[in-house]
Amino acid sequence: MSEKGEVYSVAGPVVTAIGISPSMSDVVLVGDMELMGEVIKIEGDKSIIQVYEETSGIKPGEPVVDTGEGMMLELGPGLLSSIYDGIQRPLSVLMEAEGAFLQRGMTADGLDRETVWPITIKVAPGDKVSGGDIIAETKEKNLMHKIMVPPGISGTVAQVFPGEKKVEDIIVKLDNGTELKPMHRWPVRVPRPVKKRLMPNVPLTTGQRILDTLFPLAKGGTAAIPGGFGTGKTVIQQQLAKWSDADIVVYVGCGERGNEMTEVLTEFPALKDPKTGESLMNRTVLIANTSNMPVAAREASVYTGVTIAEYYRDMGYDVSLMADSTSRWAEAMKEISSRLEEMPGEEGYPAYLASRLSQFYERGGRSENLNGTAGSISIIGAVSPAGGDFSEPVTQNTLRIVKVFWALDTKLRERRHFPAINWLTSYSLYGNTLDTWYQENVDPEWKAHREWAMSLLQKESEYMEIAQLVGTDAMPQEQQLTLEMARMIREIFLQQNAFHDVDTFSPMKRQFKLLAAIKIYSDAATKALAKNVPLKSIYSLPIRTELTRAKFENNIDEILDDVIGRINIEMDKLSSDETGGIA
Repeated sequence: MSEKGEVYSVAGPVVTAIGISPSMSDVVLVGDMELMGEVIKIEGDKSIIQVYEETSGIKPGEPVVDTGEGMMLELGPGLLSSIYDGIQRPLSVLMEAEGAFLQRGMTADGLDRETVWPITIKVAPGDKVSGGDIIAETKEKNLMHKIMVPPGISGTVAQVFPGEKKVEDIIVKLDNGTELKPMHRWPVRVPRPVKKRLMPNVPLTTGQRILDTLFPLAKGGTAAIPGGFGTGKTVIQQQLAKWSDADIVVYVGCGERGNEMTEVLTEFPALKDPKTGESLMNRTVLIANTSNMPVAAREASVYTGVTIAEYYRDMGYDVSLMADSTSRWAEAMKEISSRLEEMPGEEGYPAYLASRLSQFYERGGRSENLNGTAGSISIIGAVSPAGGDFSEPVTQNTLRIVKVFWALDTKLRERRHFPAINWLTSYSLYGNTLDTWYQENVDPEWKAHREWAMSLLQKESEYMEIAQLVGTDAMPQEQQLTLEMARMIREIFLQQNAFHDVDTFSPMKRQFKLLAAIKIYSDAATKALAKNVPLKSIYSLPIRTELTRAKFENNIDEILDDVIGRINIEMDKLSSDETGGIA
């Protein structure tokens, strides 16, 4: 039941109201324009509200209405391919009604009320159902949308109503009078329940060699991508959205620049889904909140995104959630906290920054759902530290929570090495957990090859410091060879062209085969060096050029098989040709 009060004071997006007795997190309508807001603090008879829209023009005495419920999302068929703002207002619908610039107080239903969905009922009268149970199905884009009993509801099926239905039509009626529809509502700040958590022991395969091989992410895992301007965060997230083996992608543009968000909104529909050949938007939900939009809605946008992700996880799907960027989200919290005159923490961020970040990332995970299906939410949060400074609070607090750290490096960007992920500062804590899967599904030598590559790259870093002092020519030949083999790993394996038809995606077995070819070449070169074969001859072996070019060829797998079979033969021939003259 709604309750009326009035505005007492206004401080930016923070409005104080009197005359209402709301609960924490209740949604209220503020002013004559009925701007949506949320109760974030209660002091005696005063209610502190963060308003999700611009508050200019609001004055004391204007009405405030408490709706009596928290911020709710509409969950049901029609979410896929939608573009929402931070509080689930469909931007395409509002644009048709108002044009490019949205008026304050405008609102629209999160799900289209007129679309008709062919409903297949999966239960019969007499069946007992409870929260999470699948009662019906309908085709949504290329995916089977499973309509579930909302958590907390149970009963016996009394009647079913199959056929073509709108989202507000009744499809199942329970014996206790409860009417179930294709759509239900859920509070964004309340995690949807699961039966139990599962071990994250299955990788989220991405087709990106440096990620899958060196720093893998598990399905249901959490990852951070910190990096300065221009280091390629958006391109990496687009690659993950396009190529990862997730069923659903939820992309949250949280406080990003308008031109970057425009690029995402125009490029995602144009991207082809490699699984179906159709638009990638058919399995994507976009949430757009640009930097010029009200900060309060920015703070809500990540919760909107993760709630939609939880809904599809409950159907048994693997969901990949991209948050770009959590730094802007933290800045919104900082601004609201200062308006509330709260005691600031490090660099002015609120003292609860770490707990809010934890609450967000902990809603990811791989789980057994209430209906017995298994699903996952993999959360990948981009962080935009000012000046690329990873010691700032948002990056540091994120690193304490996530288990995968993909550190983007400005120096690699300057050298045109992409993805610009620094292999010395990045890490993954899922490596040992996923080794069994890799050994069973890719190759038994996967772990050994990964450890060899990382060891060589670390040695390269140590030797480069020596090389800068004395020059590479003055170094022992074994160290010179190590530097050259590490360069092969960097240039042939780690570098990957996101815009090349062949190199943009590398299947797991191909990744292993490419790394194995480099290791075989390295082992053969080490043996040749021990036989006094000159380094110049080892470097200039024609088969090395073939290996370098292979990743861009359509028949790459055949070329790699051929190269692997010839490396030792050609290196042995080189040894027999060279050693006589040198020994």
